[in-house]
Amino acid sequence: MTMTQLTEFLGWAALLNIGYLLLAIVILMTMGNTVRSIHSKLLKIDEEALNSKYFDFLSYYKIVTVAFMIAPYLALKIMGY
Repeated sequence: MTMTQLTEFLGWAALLNIGYLLLAIVILMTMGNTVRSIHSKLLKIDEEALNSKYFDFLSYYKIVTVAFMIAPYLALKIMGY
């Protein structure tokens, strides 16, 4: 794999991860009650506790996306690949 291919891969991976993150946020904002109801029944977790779990998931996902997709992509772009 060349550096150019790696840069392109990281760019697309970052775009897909950002898209998923935005989709998850929109779904939780628009259909939050339905999603909480389904997850609380499936996972046997109190609906009130799910809010903090959703926040934790989204924040960790964002950190991982920035650290492992966006930052390396930007570094390679700055280097000229």
